[in-house]
Amino acid sequence: MAAAPQPMASWRRQAHLIIDRGAGDDLSVRLVHGGLVLLIVVNITALVLESVPSLAASYSRLFHWIELVSAVLFTIEYAVRLWTAPEHARYRGLSDEAARRAYALSPPAVLDFLATVPLYTALLGYGDLKILLLFRLLRFFKLGRYSPGMASLAAALVAERKALFACVVILIGVMLLAATAMHFAEHDVQPEKFATIPDAMWWAIITLTTVGYGDVFPTSPIGKLVASVTAVMGLVMLALPVGIVATAFAQEIHRREFVVTWSMIARVPLFSGLNAAEIAEIMRVLRAQSVRGGAVILRPEEPAQALYFVASGEVEIMREEACEKLEEGCYFGELPLGSAGDRIGLAARATVASKLLVLDPIDFRALTSRYPELAAHLHRLAGT
Repeated sequence: MAAAPQPMASWRRQAHLIIDRGAGDDLSVRLVHGGLVLLIVVNITALVLESVPSLAASYSRLFHWIELVSAVLFTIEYAVRLWTAPEHARYRGLSDEAARRAYALSPPAVLDFLATVPLYTALLGYGDLKILLLFRLLRFFKLGRYSPGMASLAAALVAERKALFACVVILIGVMLLAATAMHFAEHDVQPEKFATIPDAMWWAIITLTTVGYGDVFPTSPIGKLVASVTAVMGLVMLALPVGIVATAFAQEIHRREFVVTWSMIARVPLFSGLNAAEIAEIMRVLRAQSVRGGAVILRPEEPAQALYFVASGEVEIMREEACEKLEEGCYFGELPLGSAGDRIGLAARATVASKLLVLDPIDFRALTSRYPELAAHLHRLAGT
């Protein structure tokens, strides 16, 4: 029998599943994460409204308590994340101290720490510092932790940083070219507005960004021609980075789902010898299944009739000799290659709300019927 987990480790593991959303759609996860998102929204709203003098005078006590409660809850969140850092897959091979140190230096942890700074600076008597407004505003970016879309967008921006930097360089070059042309076209007509190239750069940047305040505009025919060309170039300059970001964002979402699913399938010994095209075909027939915490997935008396991949959450496998907990990326079950499944003598249940990817025999047989070479390859790998 496997050794029983230590109570403290079990509590830490459960806290990790909740705070890092590893427990799928469990009620406790929704409550914790929904509460934190609501806290951030209330905090930012209070920060904005507090800048109105009349509201600040009328509701100063309310704003004070919102800030105090928010800072305390953010401190508790940071402490829990620091405590559960050894349970994170990224730091699993490190000691507890090394894992917590590595997490504390990560960008999300630094952001969490800065969110607590206003409270402690106020306790030290420095609550009137204007810089504290910046730290309070940084709490808005904590929403990125609870939004997979924002995380994917950040990853897309990082992936395309060179292309986006090139767009900035091109924008600066076009701005300088337009400002120089407008300076020579208008400096005699409007010396107070286009006397120098730096003066014309203001007109160039607001025209390229399609803002067009109208405070500076050309009056000569040549100046209007330059302005027309600059306005058209502005449309191109806006479309270029938008297209890069949109394409990278879509690719990042597809890549993340593809890599996770691919890695799970490639771990199965039966599929380890397949090439990229064959694994891609198997990925297309996977079926998503959501199970609640405590739900039974497999019973020991049932024959093996499907292969299950843990996409999120945690599943406990109970065999006669031992128990094992499977996390995201693991698989269990058996895919029968014969006419009937063999009894595998194990039971499986979801310890928390989990999401599974299921490969059913019916879909698998339909796939192998379309690709006989895949079926022959799998039979060779299985030794049947």
